[in-house]
Amino acid sequence: MEGGTAHQSGIHVALAAERIGSFFGIPLTNTLVTTWLIVGVIVILTLVLSNRISLIPGRFQTLLEMLFEFVYNYVVETLGSREMANKFFPLLTTIFIFVLCLNWFEFLPGVESILYHGEPLFRGVNTDLTTPLVLAFVSFFVIEITGIATIGVYKYGSKFLVNPFKSPIGAMIGVIELIGEFVRLVSLSFRLFGNILAGSVIIAVATYFAPYGGPGILSLFEVFIGFLQAAVFALLTLFFIKLAIEEPHGAEVH
Repeated sequence: MEGGTAHQSGIHVALAAERIGSFFGIPLTNTLVTTWLIVGVIVILTLVLSNRISLIPGRFQTLLEMLFEFVYNYVVETLGSREMANKFFPLLTTIFIFVLCLNWFEFLPGVESILYHGEPLFRGVNTDLTTPLVLAFVSFFVIEITGIATIGVYKYGSKFLVNPFKSPIGAMIGVIELIGEFVRLVSLSFRLFGNILAGSVIIAVATYFAPYGGPGILSLFEVFIGFLQAAVFALLTLFFIKLAIEEPHGAEVH
């Protein structure tokens, strides 16, 4: 899904990623090309930064270490275990960095303005619902598998499947919680998608009606929104993992 692009004839909002070619019969869209480019840049930067790590850190490395230590300690405090934090800290930071790069890329010059066969070659990836939905599925499966692996199939299942003859209210609550597990897919994906798409459309409208000054101010605000949405996605994944590994109510009695 493309955000908004201002043309001379009006504001163009595409509701699907544009196809710009194919690779061995596989359709190539501009969001897919943009994603590959961003992944490549992240990999290169990671290799460069990893080779520059020093035992005696400079100011930049010290700042990064302080930030990562702060986030790591927060994950430890939330999950209540360094062992669990060691397992999920890399995943959570990867989600945050990846989503942040996807959100910020659309503000670079040339995005949605460089054309290939009449279509934008690059565009904001999270303005296409496909990417936020895939990220939500990754988060969903990690959460569910972690819950089962940590407290066991029986205990995890007992959160949702309660004997209605023994506890009708408990059975009803279990069904609601089960539905809530799947609603997370919608919540995670549409929150990210909706905020980024809305920002893109607003900037397009500002570019069309107030091309001088307005888009720049809004872009700065959307940069903050991009950071906020990346943090929210990672934090929600963390909190849902915390809920998944908690013992079901009444487990102490059993």
